[in-house]
Amino acid sequence: MQTMLPRRHDYGMKRTGGPRNGSVINFRTTVNSGSVRRSSAVLPSVLTFLVIVASGGLLLMIEKGMLNTMETPPPRGSGKRLDFIRQMGEHSPSAVDVDSQILREIRNRTIRTMCSQKNMPHSIWSLSPLQRKTLLQHILVNDQYRFLYCYVPKVACSNWKRVLKVLNGALESVNVNIKMDHRSDLLFLTSFKPEEIRHRLKHYFKFMFVREPMERLLSAYRNKFGEIESYQKKYGVEIVKRYRKGRAKDASVTGDDVTFAEFVHYLLDEDVERMNEHWMPVYNLCQPCAVSYDFIGSYEHLESDSEFVLQRIGAPPHVRFPERQTWYKPVTTETLHYYLCTLPQKLLRELLPKYILDFSLYAYPLPNTTTEHCRH
Repeated sequence: MQTMLPRRHDYGMKRTGGPRNGSVINFRTTVNSGSVRRSSAVLPSVLTFLVIVASGGLLLMIEKGMLNTMETPPPRGSGKRLDFIRQMGEHSPSAVDVDSQILREIRNRTIRTMCSQKNMPHSIWSLSPLQRKTLLQHILVNDQYRFLYCYVPKVACSNWKRVLKVLNGALESVNVNIKMDHRSDLLFLTSFKPEEIRHRLKHYFKFMFVREPMERLLSAYRNKFGEIESYQKKYGVEIVKRYRKGRAKDASVTGDDVTFAEFVHYLLDEDVERMNEHWMPVYNLCQPCAVSYDFIGSYEHLESDSEFVLQRIGAPPHVRFPERQTWYKPVTTETLHYYLCTLPQKLLRELLPKYILDFSLYAYPLPNTTTEHCRH
């Protein structure tokens, strides 16, 4: 994988990586825009979203020839760090992944267009109190390196928290074998006064990471309901009793056998602004219209995007993004295909509008679950 280094003047806009290889774009997928509208959320036209995402394919073809010869200077950061990376045999900082760069520009334009609409929030102070509380609780602060990181559960946030703890001196190394405490030794934006928040939002480097929405959901489902007993008891028991026939008053329900379809039923009945953070839409967690992120990395390009951020903030050469743990169970393309194709299609059609902003703003194609595609 090659590291894509944006131009310095692009820092003011959002940048993301490309979609997972093998993704299938199916723009004929229908979405009921009426189910997106709620009194507590202000959403622009779903049709507009899909038109923009579809037009991204045309932009990709048109611009590819224009950008092939473009040279991009390295990001601001520590020269020592770049030397260290070269010595370690990492990616050449001058290498440019043109396709990834084009897709970043498409995403920039999409976010710019959607967030410029009058009915979208243009600062954190125009959010509702609940929306602002959620956002500030998910933005981590590092004053020494002057950056803000909006963490998204199931998008490598545990590893990024390890990096933050190394940068602030709480951990000696990102590879220390300890259970991650997601609250201690971390500074959240919610702990600051309004004027302090404004100052950091204006002057600090702001970044976040995104992931294909359905892949992130499936990762949360498999982890929380397959491995975490506290989630089985808190959410699993309720889900089984509510959605499994004849189990409403069954005292023996343990919540450790929630099906994916039952989980989706549960999500359909949940208010997106009050969801658990592990399945709350990324849009609601990080509010990309209210916060002008300088960089939006992707899970699909986690290694190169993380290295870019570390260079950009001037992290010491020895601070590197952690490798994935040996016990980690990735959501493969085949696994996602199986779960989505075996899910009743009516449920999937009803679920997509809840995550339409995550698909549209970050240019992820809607899943292709046509009979012909699922047959293979």
